[in-house]
Amino acid sequence: MVMGFWHRYRRGVRVAVPFAVAVGVFGLSFGVLAREAGMGSLAPVVMSATTFAGSAQFAVTSVLGAGGGVAAACIAALLLNARYGPIGMSVASALRGGALKRLLEAQIVVDESWALSNQGGGRFDRGILIGAGTLLYASWVVGTTVGVFAGNLIGDPNKLGLDAAFPALFLALLVGQIRSRRAALAAIGGAAIALIVTPFAKPGIPLIVACLACLIGWRRPPADERGWAPTDTIAEELP
Repeated sequence: MVMGFWHRYRRGVRVAVPFAVAVGVFGLSFGVLAREAGMGSLAPVVMSATTFAGSAQFAVTSVLGAGGGVAAACIAALLLNARYGPIGMSVASALRGGALKRLLEAQIVVDESWALSNQGGGRFDRGILIGAGTLLYASWVVGTTVGVFAGNLIGDPNKLGLDAAFPALFLALLVGQIRSRRAALAAIGGAAIALIVTPFAKPGIPLIVACLACLIGWRRPPADERGWAPTDTIAEELP
C-alpha cells in the first residue's frame, strides 16, 4: 500500500512538471507585481506560502496596485476562492488520516492537481493529487520568492508585459469553463457589468459586482448543460 502510494506520488510529480514551469513563471510575475503594488518583500512570500491561490493573489495585487482598498481586495479574493468549497468536498473521500493531516493535504488541492488526479465518477488518485500538488506548491512559492527578491533584475514589469499576467490568467480560466450557453451568458454578463461599473466605482468593486452574473447559473441546468466530466484521469493520458 505504501509503495503503491509513493509510486503514484512520483507519477503525480512527473505529470505536473509542465504545469509547474508555468506556475513558477506566474509566481515570479506575482512576486514582481506584489512588490510594485507596495506589499513589501515578506508579505507576498507569506501569502503564497499560506494562501497558494494564484487567481486570488493576483486579484489582491491588482486591486491594491490600482489604489483599491484592503476590504475590496479581500472580498475579491474570497469570491474567487469560493470554488474551492465544492472542489474540497469532491476530493474529501480521497484524503487520509486525522483532521490535521487531511487539512495539510487539502492545502495543495488546486485546479491543476485536482484535474490531474481526477479519475471520473467522483474518484481521485490520492498519490497523484498530493504529488502534483506538492510540486506546484513548491514552484509557486519559489517563483514568488524569486520575483520579490530578484525582480529588480528583471526590470519594469509593465515594459515586459507582466502586468498582463492577471487578465491572461483569468482569460485562460474562463475559456475552460465556457461549456454551455448559460456559461457564455454568465461570462458576457460579468464582463458587461464590470465595464459599466468601472467608471463610477473604486478599484476592486467592479470585480466584486461582476460576480452577480453568476446568478444566471443559479437554477439547476438541464442534463445536457451540466458540463463534461472525464471518464479517465488526465494523468492516464500522459506518459
